[in-house]
Amino acid sequence: MAANKSLLILPGDGIGPEVMTQIRHVIDWMDRRRSVTFAVQEALVGGACYDAHGTAITDQTMAVAETVDAVLLGAVGGPKWDDVPRQHRPEAGLLRLRKDLDLFANLRPAIVFDALVDASTLKPEVIRGLDLLIVRELTSGVYFGEPRGVDTLPDGTERAFDTQLYTKPEIERIARVAFELARKRHNRVASAEKSNVMESGAYWRRVVSHIAATDYPDVEYSNILADNCAMQLLRDPKQFDVIVTDNLFGDLLSDEAAMLTGSLGMLPSASLGAVDPTSGRRHALYEPVHGTAPDIAGQDKANPLATLLSFAMMLRYSFDMAEDADLVEQAVQDVLADGLRTGDIMSPGQTLVSTTQMGAALLAALDRRAA
Repeated sequence: MAANKSLLILPGDGIGPEVMTQIRHVIDWMDRRRSVTFAVQEALVGGACYDAHGTAITDQTMAVAETVDAVLLGAVGGPKWDDVPRQHRPEAGLLRLRKDLDLFANLRPAIVFDALVDASTLKPEVIRGLDLLIVRELTSGVYFGEPRGVDTLPDGTERAFDTQLYTKPEIERIARVAFELARKRHNRVASAEKSNVMESGAYWRRVVSHIAATDYPDVEYSNILADNCAMQLLRDPKQFDVIVTDNLFGDLLSDEAAMLTGSLGMLPSASLGAVDPTSGRRHALYEPVHGTAPDIAGQDKANPLATLLSFAMMLRYSFDMAEDADLVEQAVQDVLADGLRTGDIMSPGQTLVSTTQMGAALLAALDRRAA
């Protein structure tokens, strides 16, 4: 079958190549069992790319990323590159992908699988059945604002500064993503900011509140200060459905939400651009939430499930393959229900498995589901 779905795989650093290997196995499985063929290209990113080319991502790789239907990334970074100039640090490759592809909407689900309720540090009754989604603005705010840098005051004192800024269209488009997704979930949106102390926060609240009242009166809407949101995620996380927030607070809140589930190794993410009005296509990047875990890299200990769930999000959002996405997600639940655990989610009475063994178990679960 001719490949009609193009995919760029960027394994990256640390455990990235190990978990991405399991994706290649699933892609091969889909070719055999589902008659779905991907045109796959692979390239370097992050520290691996810096070692080979002196930059965190090459112009050639960016050109490919511009043309494919989706990009799947493993992880970037590690202490090996701590002394590399900031513009060439591994993370610069990821930031360039986000910025150049205008991937403004970062979707970070936090779902507690029934089999992993005991993996969380919170009480089971607090997190059982948790299913929330954080929608983070990804291409503006303090991570990209200018001016930024370090200078010296007239008295010789050094100071460092970053600029938090947002335009009205940037806030409007991320808010609309959150409201549209809420309509397909439980129809609730909470907007998190710091309107009590930040001008940008007050403006964010004003713009999102106007959109809620004008265009989405059917969606239950609330405002919440970002620090209170962090507290409420620990106190009563199931009160939330969709949380929309800016780049900085989204970074913090989504990591906190991830740990409600017991492990960063279980959380996927999607970063989406705007839909092209002519072609109907959108740029998209999918990646697990976990980092490079250099302490276990190369030891076949990494949890590949977050990457597999990111692949499922890719099937759903980039290729409209909801049935196949469901199949992958159900297979993940099956292996967990069978008691298989990598070290990050291991608990008494369960079976410790390697990255390779978890990937093989998932393929077996897919076989059973597809039979």
